[in-house]
Amino acid sequence: MIYTLNAPVLTSFGHYSFKKIGPDQARELLSDGFISAVGHKGTAEVMSEIIGIEIPFNRIPVQMRPGDQAVVLWLLERPQEGHVYSVEELDRVPCELGLLKRIS
Repeated sequence: MIYTLNAPVLTSFGHYSFKKIGPDQARELLSDGFISAVGHKGTAEVMSEIIGIEIPFNRIPVQMRPGDQAVVLWLLERPQEGHVYSVEELDRVPCELGLLKRIS
């Protein structure tokens, strides 16, 4: 299974790898279908812009299993406690895409 996430979180105990990817690789990974678990509307919109495909807002829990992967939007700046970024703010926050894989 492949997911989209709005943060690089370990969804269950196990061994993981996490590496930086670009928008083209993310688009290719997601091209055959995915489950969005992006729980913030603004983040879903920004991910959609960066990757070039629609990433739905979908606030669901995920429990990755061995072999599962997730394309992640990793914000490189942490908001103040309790603050939720608007789409306009997210457009100015430095971020990277990552691929999180559960190995075992």
